[in-house]
Amino acid sequence: MDMEQYNYHLPNELIAQTPLKDRTSSKLLLLQKGTNKISHDVFSNIGNYVKKGDCIVLNNSRVIPVRLFGSKTDTNAKIEMLLLHEIDNNVWEALVKPARKVKKGTEIMFGEGQLVATCIEEKDEGARLLQLSFDGILLEVLEELGEMPLPPYIKEQLTDQERYQTVYAKEEGSAAAPTAGLHFTTELLSHLEQLGVQIVYITLHVGLGTFRPVTAEHIEEHQMHAEYYSLSKEAAQTLNEVKANNGRIIAVGTTSTRVLETVAKANNGLFKASNGWTDIYIYPPYEFTAIDGLITNFHLPKSTLLLLISAFAGKDAIFNAYEEAIKREYRFFSFGDAMFILPDKKA
Repeated sequence: MDMEQYNYHLPNELIAQTPLKDRTSSKLLLLQKGTNKISHDVFSNIGNYVKKGDCIVLNNSRVIPVRLFGSKTDTNAKIEMLLLHEIDNNVWEALVKPARKVKKGTEIMFGEGQLVATCIEEKDEGARLLQLSFDGILLEVLEELGEMPLPPYIKEQLTDQERYQTVYAKEEGSAAAPTAGLHFTTELLSHLEQLGVQIVYITLHVGLGTFRPVTAEHIEEHQMHAEYYSLSKEAAQTLNEVKANNGRIIAVGTTSTRVLETVAKANNGLFKASNGWTDIYIYPPYEFTAIDGLITNFHLPKSTLLLLISAFAGKDAIFNAYEEAIKREYRFFSFGDAMFILPDKKA
């Protein structure tokens, strides 16, 4: 399949540059799976489209300030570094710019020397393995020296760093936010629980794949980068109970979807406590095992995220919904509006 089939034109002014003041006030496009009927609402009314016995699955990964600006210790050349994930004890995979200046053995200093990164391996497309040396706790050093790694299409400065975190973010480790969850507040989650909806938290640390466009001409040739996930015994038990009682599993975001599908595929449709690395790549045609509904944002053209939702709802239905969203001036991407692909109506 040709990747160009998943391209579309988006006017620049529809790329959301800043988060809305009220997280729940974003627009909500509703796409009914099966009939492909489209309707419109606001996110604060999401409770009208779920019911008692449903389960909403959220990714509780927390973004760490992993974008750093430093200089080479020998030439003082400026280097930008984006830490992606820890491979070994204080050995991290990272993206560096300009990559041509970072060879094996290169030392980069950050701040007044609170953090030093030494390149121990050169990888493709600007990736490097770096040995980090620092005093104390790395997270505290990053809090002092680092910035939030906002996507390149966001040009505005983010004044409140917490707006690039979900309100339930807990497990430190992401290089980007699981943005479908940005629309929820603690009050809205409490309201959903009062309706009899189960809330389950899983973890997937968003890594390299988020920053890499699909460069392969043919969809099948793209290689996903592995990301670390974790699903607890309690979460697995709740998910299995929901399935057994004919409840609907609604994933919030493509990251939650990928964890649920990874685990369910490995366990004949059931959920089991597990953790590890997943490089699951979901594109049409793909038969979903785990989820019934999906709450998601609007995704970049020719992205793996657009492929995933097209596999779930059908390419024509998704592109029709995107056309409608553009016409109605929905806000796109990380700080943008939301879409709820509603489960097939069961008899």
